[in-house]
Amino acid sequence: MTDLKRPRLKVGFIPIIDCAPVVLAEELGAFERQGLEVEIRREVSWANVRDKLALGVLDASHILAPLPLAITLGLSSVSVPLVNVMTLQVNGNALTLSQSLWREMEGAAPDLVAGGHPALTAKALAAVVRKRAAAGAPQVVLASVFPYSAQNYMLRLWLASGGLDPDRDVRLVVVPPPHTVAHLSGGVVDGYCVGEPWNQRAAVLGIGRVVLTGPDIWKGMPEKVLGTTEAWAESNPLTLRALIKALIEACQWLDEPSNRAEAARVLASPRYLNTPAEVIARTLDLPDFHVFHRNHANFPWRSHADWFLRQMVRWGQCPPSIDVAATADRVYRTDIFRAAAAEIGVAYPDGDRLPPGAHGEPITPSTPAVEPANDELPVLLRSGD
Repeated sequence: MTDLKRPRLKVGFIPIIDCAPVVLAEELGAFERQGLEVEIRREVSWANVRDKLALGVLDASHILAPLPLAITLGLSSVSVPLVNVMTLQVNGNALTLSQSLWREMEGAAPDLVAGGHPALTAKALAAVVRKRAAAGAPQVVLASVFPYSAQNYMLRLWLASGGLDPDRDVRLVVVPPPHTVAHLSGGVVDGYCVGEPWNQRAAVLGIGRVVLTGPDIWKGMPEKVLGTTEAWAESNPLTLRALIKALIEACQWLDEPSNRAEAARVLASPRYLNTPAEVIARTLDLPDFHVFHRNHANFPWRSHADWFLRQMVRWGQCPPSIDVAATADRVYRTDIFRAAAAEIGVAYPDGDRLPPGAHGEPITPSTPAVEPANDELPVLLRSGD
């Protein structure tokens, strides 16, 4: 054990609203109360976060929920075992399309876009895709923030619900979250799936239209987690538990509605999100759209990991032969979270998994990748489910 008397560590974050637990743990003094000296570092992309964790430049980081799984499996150009020790937020994502693409969809399939239902808008996009292909026009270009991200899987499920093959019918690219608005404004992409506030920012500027939110796919989708290398976690168990406890305190504070205005003000700083507080408040004030702690939101459910791994298999990112359960058990460390939560009297589930579908997640087949394009709305995108 190499824990120091007063540990000093570097924790990374990407400027998205769900970095709030890391930011507020510092601003509220939660790190200090746990005896930690923490330097929080704003990073420019998820690739940077991945590489800096692997190299030990960062001790821990706010990170995409599926990414520790991919890195541990060696799927993301780096092969270093990582662990996820807590979820930092559920929900908070959306899909934004450019106004010009939306007008194309209205022209190609006005009846489908009229109601604004996500599955029907996907079919309207399919009509645009067919029209462009027939005219020899460029493909629709859509961005997510990383190949191994909730946003990528959310985008793919939406496209498939309209009968589109995400790997053939459109062009999928990666854009770091803070750059999405500029890429949309400049016409580099036709749309993107990203965490807030970058969807609201495009809407406020009048350059984008939000057509899908995370809860349309899965109410309670785990979005970001706290990741570190397996080796660092094993060498610094006391420090890691202290870090988790500080972040739980910040998550509890963030879930108090009366604190959301102050959270928006803090996050608006150029040091953090560098975007107007009123834009951040627009999304923070949406009911149940950003959940930081309640309903066991911080627990690193291994059944969440199972779902992400099955998406990786479904979309050809890893072979079907992977041991889903063993990988999930290694990476999503419920034991570490429970040890930290118990020290501060925070309740946690007794089990590590819920049955498939019990989280409210869409149950999708491994194949085919494309949903049937018929008149029945796909279950995974049916309002109210």
